[in-house]
Amino acid sequence: MRRLTVVQLLPALHSGGVERSTLEIAGALVAAGHRSIVISAGGRLLGRLLATGSEHIELPVGSKSLLAAPGTMRRLRAELARIRPDIVHARSRLPAWLAWFALRGLPAPRPHFVTTVHGLNSPGRYSGIMRRGECVICVSDTVREHVLRHWPDTDPAALRVIPRGIDPDQFPRGHQAPESWRIAFAREFPALQGGRLLLMPGRGTRLKGHADAIALLASLREAGEDARLWLPGTREPGREAYVAELEALARERAVLDHLVISPPRHDIVEAYAVADLVLQLSKKPEAFGRTVIEALSVGRPVLGWDHGGVGELLRALYPRGAVRPGDPAALLETARAMLSGPPPMPVTIPHTLAAMQSATLETYAGLVHR
Repeated sequence: MRRLTVVQLLPALHSGGVERSTLEIAGALVAAGHRSIVISAGGRLLGRLLATGSEHIELPVGSKSLLAAPGTMRRLRAELARIRPDIVHARSRLPAWLAWFALRGLPAPRPHFVTTVHGLNSPGRYSGIMRRGECVICVSDTVREHVLRHWPDTDPAALRVIPRGIDPDQFPRGHQAPESWRIAFAREFPALQGGRLLLMPGRGTRLKGHADAIALLASLREAGEDARLWLPGTREPGREAYVAELEALARERAVLDHLVISPPRHDIVEAYAVADLVLQLSKKPEAFGRTVIEALSVGRPVLGWDHGGVGELLRALYPRGAVRPGDPAALLETARAMLSGPPPMPVTIPHTLAAMQSATLETYAGLVHR
């Protein structure tokens, strides 16, 4: 395969699944000898991107100013005309619209247009741009079904499911937290010591289902289980009112002394290693459930609502952990059963980073050589 030039577009390089996937594909492109360019407004992950050998062009392709959009589109068109990429890959709606109009103003042969639907976007014309790619990558079967349901005129042949993946070396089966980490953990969070640890990583947003996790903690303790709950990632700037609401709920249910709500952490693999049960209780269906495969890769049992991408993964990899959404009695019963004797782990986790990278690069090559 000849050397390709691939441009990825996203609003910014701060944090999140879209940003992570962009960096992962950028690294794979460079490792395979291709030219990788990312266009965004920049952000704290820019240094990591450049360290992979990729290039970056700063443009406000995520700015929602109607006055600025035409100028940004013209600047984008000029950059694409200069670069002459083989592939333009849009990962978000506004950048996709800008790329769509920029590409239409270029002379033939134009770059191939690829989109990735990372989320369950709201139905309508604005989100519909994401199904306009020559190839539309869906991060799960749940997303593919969502696209076909809400935009029924989409060509099913244009959709390709490429699940997100994890690096098994970063989440090794049977990982044990070092003794030094355990000592520091016990010193930092004495409330989490001595009982069965429930872990639910996630951002501080109501949709993540923290209230359901606290209710489960209370029900387990009322049933005689010495359970503790850790919510890493929930305590974030700007989320103070929400955290106070969760603490008030925990106080009302008499479990505040057995709950820790902490900021995001970089040692999540150690957190998985010491957890007795990992929870995924998002209120709304999610496009994917990276927490599920991270925890299962380490070898920790996972319990979650059976909907969206989380339910899809649990049904495929760990069906005993899938519970009918909104059924607290079934959640409690399953949690108690899993704490007393968790089902065996899946032998392999097919959702690997290498598989995702390989499938994406194959998609690019297939368009160029079609």
